[in-house]
Amino acid sequence: MTALPLALIAGGVVGLALGGLGGGGSMLAVPALIYLLRFSPSQATTASHLIVAATSLTGLLAHARAGRVRWRIGTVFAAAGLPAAAATGAISAHLPGALLTTAFALSAGLAAWRMLVPGPDTVPGTAVGPGKTAAAGSGLGALTGLLGVGGGFLTVPALVSALALPMAEAIGTSLLVISANSLAALIPRLGGTGAIDWSVVGPFTGTAILGAWEGKRWAEKLSDRTVQKIVAIALLAVAALMLIDALR
Repeated sequence: MTALPLALIAGGVVGLALGGLGGGGSMLAVPALIYLLRFSPSQATTASHLIVAATSLTGLLAHARAGRVRWRIGTVFAAAGLPAAAATGAISAHLPGALLTTAFALSAGLAAWRMLVPGPDTVPGTAVGPGKTAAAGSGLGALTGLLGVGGGFLTVPALVSALALPMAEAIGTSLLVISANSLAALIPRLGGTGAIDWSVVGPFTGTAILGAWEGKRWAEKLSDRTVQKIVAIALLAVAALMLIDALR
């Protein structure tokens, strides 16, 4: 199969994950770019930031129109992560590909575990202090810049368990955080990893954007646990394959 059909299919899957779950899309985008479309790990990270930023903004608009975005909470959470995302985004361009691949595989495994084994429920109306919220946002920003992920796979559980948001609002608010982190990490990387192959990234992004709109509708029809299990199983497979490849 040539690059264009692969890019179209992979983009659709990434968009469905981002629009439907509020995260996990970038965990699928990076390995798709590396193993299906033959990008280097550094190039895949940069392209992923671009794809995820554009797709997340589209999904954010869809959820905002449905009233499922907590703008104040999302803005504070995202602002805490922006400096870390920019800093690690610049650093990651100079790290060995094997190290990035290993770190990505471990993060994908963590993401799957968090989706399959959710934490204890939080009493509605309770929340952690602003210091812990800022620390969580900063940590997610650092992960975004380093590995090319949006951090939604950790943002959604944090918004649900720490800030007691309903799942639907956590997904919508997570897209605000992902958009901000991805843009902050993308800017310092532009021009540092070679030219972007727009013949691949363009179609990938286009179908991802369409998938994000459909993912929002998809999430309304399936239960939260069903969506989480589907993405978690995919992430476990991705983590295993990437870890094996990195340790060869």
